[in-house]
Amino acid sequence: MDTSNRRGALSRHSEFDSRLVARWIRACADEVSSHRDHLTQLDAAIGDADHGVNMDRGFSAAVSALEAIEGLPPGQILEQTGATLIVRVGGAAGPLYGSAFRRAGEHLGDVARFGPEELLAALREGLAAMQSLGAAVEGDKTIIDAWLPAVAALERGLRAGAAPNVAVRNAREAAEAGASRTTAMQARKGRASYLGPRSVGHQDPGATSTVLLFRALEKAVTAS
Repeated sequence: MDTSNRRGALSRHSEFDSRLVARWIRACADEVSSHRDHLTQLDAAIGDADHGVNMDRGFSAAVSALEAIEGLPPGQILEQTGATLIVRVGGAAGPLYGSAFRRAGEHLGDVARFGPEELLAALREGLAAMQSLGAAVEGDKTIIDAWLPAVAALERGLRAGAAPNVAVRNAREAAEAGASRTTAMQARKGRASYLGPRSVGHQDPGATSTVLLFRALEKAVTAS
């Protein structure tokens, strides 16, 4: 791809910048902190009972790192946030979410501003990174069951001409619906898969934390 042409296209359709990304990371930390105990309760039923604590630790560290990196381009902030999550979250969620943020940041590159279409593409790249790492598909009762429909809803909204805040709201609603559907699923990946049929009847904690990230994104975009 011609990088100069890509940057030119981005500059003509720019709405977001590093401030948007920093707001998103802070909102993620707030959402995770507020729902830490709920995430842990969900994980206690089908996992190791540490998802809430791990996610809270990781995003708290990501917010602490913002002071040093907030002046960087948005893509680099996402990459650094991903690296922090990989190191600090632990468990399966750390590499998965960390890889998603890093890949999204790599997609944005070093541009100073980006538009809704590039946000969509970055989130899609994050999804691809998680699927490549975890080999999960929709229906496996994982993060993917919330992230995939959220990206699809965001794309539908943008293609229909919706304003970015409306399209992101649609994405958050789709993530919520996807997470809710995991309750009836039998886990086929991760720690929960060891339970077999006993995993049915419990909402997946990873899909639930994905809802929080898209809720945070909605807040960040709405505040733009």
